[in-house]
Amino acid sequence: MPLVKDRKNEIIGEHRKHDSDTGSPEVQVAILTARINQLTDHLKLHKKDHHSRRGLLMMVGHRDRLLRYLRNKDVERYREITARLGIRRKF
Repeated sequence: MPLVKDRKNEIIGEHRKHDSDTGSPEVQVAILTARINQLTDHLKLHKKDHHSRRGLLMMVGHRDRLLRYLRNKDVERYREITARLGIRRKF
């Protein structure tokens, strides 16, 4: 279940640092968060879909690694993106 192209472009537009930014950690975390939320809703409906659950866990792990990188690189950017997306974190 990939994101719709319009929704993905909207997310990129909200979180990018400059006009051609599509790969900064903030953009990647925002896209992953949208996909995680979408898949979480799917799994509430289809409780026995274990293949999608594994994909969800892999996405959550990837997002955690990106957030850990961002936290080590620049704490203020980390705090801003977690507050903006409503992600519960330790710091």
